[in-house]
Amino acid sequence: MLKVRLQRTGKRGQAYFRVVILEHTQKPKGKFLELLGNYDPHRKELNAKIDRIEYWVSKGAQVSPTVNNLLVNYKYWNKPKMPSWKPKKSKEPMAKSQEQVVKTDEKRVETPAVKTESPVEPQPETMPTT
Repeated sequence: MLKVRLQRTGKRGQAYFRVVILEHTQKPKGKFLELLGNYDPHRKELNAKIDRIEYWVSKGAQVSPTVNNLLVNYKYWNKPKMPSWKPKKSKEPMAKSQEQVVKTDEKRVETPAVKTESPVEPQPETMPTT
C-alpha cells in the first residue's frame, strides 16, 4: 500500500519535512517514489503539489493523518481532520486510585487483639553478693 507521509530532514533542532509518496513498509528516511512537497515548521509554510497528491490518492494511496491535517490546516482541501496520535493510557488515573484507597480503608475490619497468656519465663535467680 502506498502512503503519502512526511520525511524528516535537517539538523537536530532544525527539522524540515518533505511530503513524499512511498510504500508503507519502507523506512521513513528511505527511497520514495515522488516528492510531493515540503513543510517548514519554523516558518509554518507548506508547499504541496495538490494535483499530484490527488492523483496518487485516486490510484489508491493513503494519506497519513499528519499530512491530512496539514493539508486541511493550510486549506489545500476540505476533508475532515483525523486523529494523529493517541495519548498514553495510564494504568490507574489519580482520581480512581484515591477512591480505591478510601474503599480499601472502609473494607478493613479491625479484629480485636486477642490476649493470649504466655507462660511466664522464670527469671534466673541471682545470688546475693555478700
